[in-house]
Amino acid sequence: MLEEVERWLSTRSWSVTDRPLHQILAAKQRTGQSVSVVLPALNEEETVGDIVAIIRHDLVRQVPLVDEIVVVDSGSTDRTSEVAAAAGARVVHRDAVLPRIPAVPGKGEVLWRSLLVTRGDIVCFIDADLREFSSDFVSGIVGPLLTDPDVDLVKGMYDRPLGGAAGQGGRVTELMARPLLNMHWPQLAGFVQPLGGEYAARRSLLEQLPFPVGYGVELGMLVDALHLVGLDALAQVDVGVRKHRHQDGQALGRMAAAIYRTAQLRLARGHLIRPSLTQFERGEDGFEPRTFSVDTEERPPMVEIAEYAARRVA
Repeated sequence: MLEEVERWLSTRSWSVTDRPLHQILAAKQRTGQSVSVVLPALNEEETVGDIVAIIRHDLVRQVPLVDEIVVVDSGSTDRTSEVAAAAGARVVHRDAVLPRIPAVPGKGEVLWRSLLVTRGDIVCFIDADLREFSSDFVSGIVGPLLTDPDVDLVKGMYDRPLGGAAGQGGRVTELMARPLLNMHWPQLAGFVQPLGGEYAARRSLLEQLPFPVGYGVELGMLVDALHLVGLDALAQVDVGVRKHRHQDGQALGRMAAAIYRTAQLRLARGHLIRPSLTQFERGEDGFEPRTFSVDTEERPPMVEIAEYAARRVA
């Protein structure tokens, strides 16, 4: 590990207990910064309501840390929107945001559009499929942004159990993202959960970043933030244990392909070779190929969008 990374681990890796809630709230009141929490959601009616309710109870009513909770629904066919709204979130539908640019499927697309429908100086992203959720996920990763003006982006780190086995989740992280980062961006090798969906950043940073529209958004954001603001402006906070719905192996393969493509674009803005992934399923006549397209589109920095610029002027 690079000496720079070892130093970073000792100065920019914290525990949620390092910043008590009263200290974080005092920093918020002193600096006057506002906090938005965004949950990207697609068919998450089983979990999204509990997450919203806990954030609202702990960090809006009991302690005024969060100024708005926004669920961006990316086309759910279940009751995600209704459940989220009933729990107290403001629900926005992806296709209603920036209709001039037709929306495409993907998590990164939703996160990018969320910048247009939130106001917070700090934007905190939380996945909507978490189970046994704790508001520490929000306060833990928002805390350093409120208390330390030199920090621009904070990732959550946590244990990820799989089927009762500790530390076996995060398979795409271990098989794809971590090797890529260690080989090509070794300054980022200290991140425990580089692909984790729980992180917060200053709007002033987010609006300058391109957003891969799909699963590559977390890796792309880390790499681009490193180049834009430097390693010392990035941090991570241990928030405990993350439990969520796990995807099957083929879905993970598609995720890994999108992440690899995101890395490839950033390595050299290289030539497109084949933006698709073929996987196999056993059918009546043996193994049958199934080919899926790999997300290669990216949205430009939000600061370049006319509607966003107009809103800032207003």
